Amino acid sequence: MQVNTIIQGDCIEELKQFPDNSIDLIFADPPYNMQLKNALYRPNNTKVNGVDDEWDKFSSFTEYDDFCAAWLKECRRILKDTGSIWVIGSYHNIFRIGNIMLNLGFWILNDVTWYKTNPMPNFLGTRFTNAIETLLWCSKGEWHKKYTFNHKIMKKYNGGKQMTSVWQIGLCIGDERLKGDGGKKAHSTQKPEELLKRVILSTSKQNDIVLDPFFGTGTTGAVAKKLKRNFIGIEKEPEYIPLAKKRIDAIKVFFPESDWVEEEKERKDRVPFETLLKEKIIKVGEPLYTSKTYSATAFVLSDGKLEYKKQVGSIHRIGALIQQTPSCNGWKFWYIMREDKSVLIDYLRNDYLRNEI
Repeated sequence: MQVNTIIQGDCIEELKQFPDNSIDLIFADPPYNMQLKNALYRPNNTKVNGVDDEWDKFSSFTEYDDFCAAWLKECRRILKDTGSIWVIGSYHNIFRIGNIMLNLGFWILNDVTWYKTNPMPNFLGTRFTNAIETLLWCSKGEWHKKYTFNHKIMKKYNGGKQMTSVWQIGLCIGDERLKGDGGKKAHSTQKPEELLKRVILSTSKQNDIVLDPFFGTGTTGAVAKKLKRNFIGIEKEPEYIPLAKKRIDAIKVFFPESDWVEEEKERKDRVPFETLLKEKIIKVGEPLYTSKTYSATAFVLSDGKLEYKKQVGSIHRIGALIQQTPSCNGWKFWYIMREDKSVLIDYLRNDYLRNEI
């Protein structure tokens, strides 16, 4: 798998060529299916250049949903268990995409609101000015909790305050906006670099692989390079690729944040079994097994104790009772089912410790 490259082709077919569990971070800016039905004019009678590109046209919601389900399914397959995915959209499509992602097994970590500081007005005056887009940040699944999140880096980036899920960023304009023939914008929906900077800086590490299946004019690749990450772009429309390549090849200076390193989180030595119930990592009534062959089963009670053949006690006491030994480390003794696999409850405890802030 070659990195720092742009692949020309249909994203669904190209994604099928990627190995399983090979990508650290995915950012997807898919078609929104939002083209104007009629021409729109400003008060001075100049025409608004809306999104009327062929790549944004679908015959029905069903066709659009099938398209999104297909590329998202492949993205989940190639995403590492420690990776995450961001998908951006507007009210036209983001609710449909969110439903599809949940049905495929993704787990939504945040919905981030991009508040545009300079939005396009509603020229007809028939609706509120649409000033936001939504980004869904998701892990591969509910129990995939080892994803990268650079909490302390983002706090530093935000002037010492924890960054919220509302990002105030202007539209891509001025020198940053790539121009095509006649000085017109090269791409109708080019995103600002600041938006991708926050996505990539917060949820990847230096030298990680960042994939964008709708690469366009290469904002994801440009920001990834400036942050010393690797990138892979897939783009169906051939006219965008030379623009993206020229843009990325011209980069000679990195962002200063590219060398920031997330400090290790302080580890707490002890976690009561009851904490996992409180955090709903383990649920009351769930069965615990003594081995991967399920040779004995106990059930979790609301106070964090186990019930086994009418005997009640801690995970350690019941473990010792079953083994007929003076003591037992229950964390290393009991298994629980997660995603059709049997895992030690110690795995869940350590996972909780790694993700605790």
